[in-house]
Amino acid sequence: MLSTRPYEVPPSLMAGLRAEPTPTVVVAANSAVVMESVKAAVEARLIEPILVGEPALIEKSAAEVGFALGSTRVVPATGEEEAAQKGVKLASDGTAGIVMKGHLHTDVLMRAALHKTDGLRCGRRFTHVSHLTIPGSPKILILTDPAINVLPDGPTRMDLVRNAVDVARAVGIARPKVAMLAAVEVVNPNMPSSVAADETQRAFNAAGDPGFDIAGPFAFDNAISPEAARIKGVSNAVAGRADIIVAPNIETANAIGRIMVCFMSATLAGVVMGAKVPFVLTSRADPAVARLASIALARKISEYKAA
Repeated sequence: MLSTRPYEVPPSLMAGLRAEPTPTVVVAANSAVVMESVKAAVEARLIEPILVGEPALIEKSAAEVGFALGSTRVVPATGEEEAAQKGVKLASDGTAGIVMKGHLHTDVLMRAALHKTDGLRCGRRFTHVSHLTIPGSPKILILTDPAINVLPDGPTRMDLVRNAVDVARAVGIARPKVAMLAAVEVVNPNMPSSVAADETQRAFNAAGDPGFDIAGPFAFDNAISPEAARIKGVSNAVAGRADIIVAPNIETANAIGRIMVCFMSATLAGVVMGAKVPFVLTSRADPAVARLASIALARKISEYKAA
């Protein structure tokens, strides 16, 4: 049975932000769903939008949701490719601190962002990071990667960890605890995910203190439940107290996130990391408040990166 509890923007994402909103480029801002998110973020003083797309459609979409454009900057662009290129350039040259996906295909935006000379590469793999909270619980769970990397290889797993740690620190977790997920808490040569989890945690720990705690492999219960970890005899700095879950593949991460949203009324805020600025990939299927939470998370990260 699906949960019917209301979604709420986690107060931790709204607290402690600077007074001035962050310039945010909205790529292909020509739909009412996108403009609804823009309006909510402006009213919450999260963003100063720069709207890229076809001006007539942007004006029509804004009118549909009751958003007065006023002095809002509109950058004319025809079609998805041009909108993506112009939007990415505004972030690349420092005009915008956040990129927000509008009414265009994700692969078009990512292709522009990954361009070798005009994109937003910064030496890391692009990864998706989810920030999950449950109403009434103070616990934050950071999950990666539910949306971009299908079956991460060794170097990609390293960037999954680095990007997720940046998100954790941006929301106030000074020394995050990272759990490398598998189905068991011991290395099994016949279970590739357990081997990969062990290799990743060893790679980080071999170089000395990485500034965060990382261990694995973990089954999910041993990672987040102190009691489960105690019963199974798993004892380390992460066991039962993980802040970050690094899943072995996209299916596992996606399922964990959607189960928490559908059955636990979790609010999921998601960003793409690994670029010069955070990306918000909104979806028509996302609740409006979850879209706002994603923008708030991107704002937190943008301020953290600028500090």
